[in-house]
Amino acid sequence: MKKLMPLIYVVFAACTVQPIPMLRIGEWQGKLIREDGNHIIFNFEIKEKNDSLLWIIKNGEERIEVTDVLENGDSLFVQMPVFESSFKLVKLGNNQLKGVWTKAASTGFLDMPFEATAGITERFPVTTNAAKNITGKWSVRFFRADGSPRPAIAEFMQKGNDLSGTFITPTGDYRYLKGVVNGDSLQISTFDGSHAYFFKGYINSDSSISKGFYYSGATGIEPWEAMKNDTATLPDVAAMYMRDGEEKLSFSFRDLNGKQVSITDERFKNKVVIVQIMGSWCPNCMDETAFLSTFYKKNKDRGVEIVALAYEYYEDFNLAVNSIRKFQKRFDVQYPMLVTGVTVTDTLRTEKTLPQLTKIKSFPSTIFIGKNGKVAKIHAGFEGPGTGSRYEALQKEFINTVDQLLKQ
Repeated sequence: MKKLMPLIYVVFAACTVQPIPMLRIGEWQGKLIREDGNHIIFNFEIKEKNDSLLWIIKNGEERIEVTDVLENGDSLFVQMPVFESSFKLVKLGNNQLKGVWTKAASTGFLDMPFEATAGITERFPVTTNAAKNITGKWSVRFFRADGSPRPAIAEFMQKGNDLSGTFITPTGDYRYLKGVVNGDSLQISTFDGSHAYFFKGYINSDSSISKGFYYSGATGIEPWEAMKNDTATLPDVAAMYMRDGEEKLSFSFRDLNGKQVSITDERFKNKVVIVQIMGSWCPNCMDETAFLSTFYKKNKDRGVEIVALAYEYYEDFNLAVNSIRKFQKRFDVQYPMLVTGVTVTDTLRTEKTLPQLTKIKSFPSTIFIGKNGKVAKIHAGFEGPGTGSRYEALQKEFINTVDQLLKQ
């Protein structure tokens, strides 16, 4: 009798492989989450470029192109182009992202929860027509934690419910702000990879704003108030000067390739030299670097030199260089950028690097040196393109200063 072989049943388990979501192309609303509920909201757009994703962050007229976007399965890593700032995110379907924003700070790296939703084009919801129009110049007082005031100027432009503008302090501006006037309330915000700001306030009338609050990052908060004032000015609290008996600067630091560069080098002799005091962590320094880089390319053959002195979060040379190179690459900087080796938080930063000066109070600051090697002028702070007419005036003054020094 023939022996029958046993039947063997092979059962294959049905496996369902979840497809990796493809992010929705188009407009997104981003939200940096604060525990107090006053989240910092901004808009961005996701595009496809050369089989990769591209982010475009929008603040009023400003567009920040972010090309370093890496997809890995359902994860997304976004590195901001200038600052030590990045997003680590998870895709929740094709129209939601959730994760954390990480930013370098003087105390280390800080994290802030982040979420984003596709298809939302508005920054803040509008439910009521604007009751007032706040277009114009405002005298502002922010109040520190101890209750002491600090002065500022606000420049607003309002069209219907739409609001744009900036705040200007003695050391610089808060760059491009975008928001709305909703009834008798204002909401306006910005995010550029370093600045993460949200302002709100109650509009009493066309000339008075009260009950304002300024939210910065994860925990910062300051009350503020404002009065319409077309002639508002700011005190020169950030000014610095040459110390008594001093006429010239004396410094020597390494450039990004490790080469020692001194103000007494041949390339600077008998030329007008602009010394930029900056840091790669500083948004106003970003605006100034963009301006200076363009100016240098147009004017270097006239006998003009520029040199940047960087005060970073790190004493370590290589870490500092990595941060500064982002500026150099982003703005095609062709003038020397030097690493001072002294951190911005060092209370003796001036004494250790430029002892001929009084205290460095503002980043950026600009020092103009004549062809005779003597310091001719010092300008503290920088009012960038977000300030409109003030930026135009600054450019004219800068160019006029250089032209006058070249004639001497």
